[in-house]
Amino acid sequence: MKLTTTSLSGYTALELLVMACNGNNKTETMKANAPKKYTHSLLNEWSGPYNGVPAFDQVKISEFIPAIEEAIAMNRSELEHIANNQEAATFANTLEALEKSGNELKRAKAIYSIWTSNMANPELDSIQALLEPRFASFNDSIIQNAALFARIEAVHNSPDTAKLNGEQKRLLWRYYTTFVLGGAKLSPESKKRVAEINQELAGLFTKFSQHLLADESGKYLEITNQADLEGLQENSINAAAEAAKSKGKSNSWVINNTRSAIEPFLSYCKNRSLREKAWRMFINRGDNGDANDNNAIIPQILKLRAERAKLMGYATHAHLKLADKMAGTPERAMALLESVWPYAINRVKEEVADMQAFADKAGDKIKIEPWDYRYYAEKVRKEKYDLDQTEVKEYLQMEKLREGMFFVAGELFNMQFDQVHDVPVFHPDVRVYRVTNKTNGQQIGLWYFDPYARAGKRSGAWMTAYRDQETANGNITAIVSNNCNFLKGKDGEPVLISWIDAETLFHEFGHALHGLCSNVHYPLLAGTNVATDYVEFPSQILERWLSTPQVLEKYALHYKTGKPMPAELLAKIERASKFNQGFATTEYLASALIDMKLHLAGDTIIDPDRFERETLAALKMPAEMVMRHRTPQFGHIFADDGYSAGYYSYMWSDVISADAYEAFTEAGGPYDKAVAKRLYDHVFSIGGTVEESSAYRMFRGKDPDQKALMKERGFVQ
Repeated sequence: MKLTTTSLSGYTALELLVMACNGNNKTETMKANAPKKYTHSLLNEWSGPYNGVPAFDQVKISEFIPAIEEAIAMNRSELEHIANNQEAATFANTLEALEKSGNELKRAKAIYSIWTSNMANPELDSIQALLEPRFASFNDSIIQNAALFARIEAVHNSPDTAKLNGEQKRLLWRYYTTFVLGGAKLSPESKKRVAEINQELAGLFTKFSQHLLADESGKYLEITNQADLEGLQENSINAAAEAAKSKGKSNSWVINNTRSAIEPFLSYCKNRSLREKAWRMFINRGDNGDANDNNAIIPQILKLRAERAKLMGYATHAHLKLADKMAGTPERAMALLESVWPYAINRVKEEVADMQAFADKAGDKIKIEPWDYRYYAEKVRKEKYDLDQTEVKEYLQMEKLREGMFFVAGELFNMQFDQVHDVPVFHPDVRVYRVTNKTNGQQIGLWYFDPYARAGKRSGAWMTAYRDQETANGNITAIVSNNCNFLKGKDGEPVLISWIDAETLFHEFGHALHGLCSNVHYPLLAGTNVATDYVEFPSQILERWLSTPQVLEKYALHYKTGKPMPAELLAKIERASKFNQGFATTEYLASALIDMKLHLAGDTIIDPDRFERETLAALKMPAEMVMRHRTPQFGHIFADDGYSAGYYSYMWSDVISADAYEAFTEAGGPYDKAVAKRLYDHVFSIGGTVEESSAYRMFRGKDPDQKALMKERGFVQ
């Protein structure tokens, strides 16, 4: 199980609406006549091949503020025109008109978001601090536009609604629900206060993110004694040497303060004191009592969210956030998390006992601590299953696995990926692939791949939609990207990644396929624009194809010999598939439970460190590990509203994905064509055009069963 996030999926209802009206990741169709040229190039229609592409080679950071301000003014005028239309409100002149508005801002904001996520610097930090509150203000002006909401409500309440097709009804529901949950029915005084809260939150989110990035970029572990590298894999040593060079250091090695660098170090470095230093550096991001400390920001965010929820008529922020999700209520989400928790922590006890026994037998004379967990887990894995992850890693070349992902997409969804070199990119590391239908050659979209870590790029892995598929404005094809933080080694050497990182690669590609498979009319309902607790389902199910023999035998090739992974190693991987699930599940669940409990606390003043410590103690959190995302670095829930009170979504979605994969195993196997077609027809292609529970039942013929997940993780027989 690999838990990652996406940057432009899993959004709140309000954020999805805003993306439709002025959003992050959409563009309009290429028109038959000459496209309009604007003063600021960021606003220009995307031209060139493949239905138009972003002109990354023309981007000037100095344009972000004036271009976006101009685009906001243009979009505001469009929205006022819709709101003040003297004709009676209809689906066409209100909802469809909204779907066709704001194209200039969509383009400009898409590029702005790419730059702030991938190439941040002090100049961009200042721009972001200025623009984010302006976005929040403009978003509120949309929701609080009484005339606009009156028209949406009129269409919603009209008897003519019965004549709409299914997708139109779903679009109307999304707009109406978004406006209501955003406060459209509040009193003028309450609307004013909600707008003030959103302004304050936008600034706090930006500060939180910038503090976290500063700790990840500015702090690192420098090693000057080569003997201290003992146990590390060759590619990790090479990456550390390259990291040192990038910081102008000679005769040393640098371990960056990012997950992709820290986790391999904790897994293999023999020097225990250095493991502890690296672990403490990483888990204390945003929690060092310095200029980048986030502990003062978190209570402010929580207090403002609680106040906003009460203004909206909800008991807590958690109740507000889940009102339009699959779970429906925080109580249902908590019930899932709490039902799995006892199994997970009991498994951790077993895992720790095995590790302690190994350490004792080896004469190490230590008690297992959090900085020991990954290290001794690898020792036990080797002892129990004769499986050495170092050996496995030698077969996991990033580029070969990328080819394996293309193979899976071809087998499941009839897609073909071909690299193209005639479009601009925002960084030399980025590659672009044209995606077509294998049978008829018809274009499906573009996939941008940005695999490597660099200064100014946020940590983790994610998918971004630069442009959503739609037909409301013409035949618009999707443009999506996958962004990772793999460490570059020496020039010309293949990049080897861990099994967990390979799962992450497939996971994020699942999000990309969700965007590429989209076949809808309205952009607001395209691709990954679904409920937060459903959006991870397509990505999590795709992880499961990594371990299929068809992928491993053909694409898991030894980086030196080129030979495929031997059958005996494949068998070992299968036997060890449930190994360490206690750790993986517990570190995730701890974060999900803290998230939900923080947002169920209402307007209680929270001391983040104390709340985390006391809550985990009450849950009997194993002392030998920490939550996957400690509170001061929990970007999922404090960098924006996207996953706040929503981190449970990964497990909710994984219940669905485990059950869904059984549809393949019950049929002809993971590449069964009939099941794959159902998966495409009822999940990957329909976006948010069908209510998520109904869509799943159309695919599976029943509701998901939690037993599949528990069985997969080895918690039940």
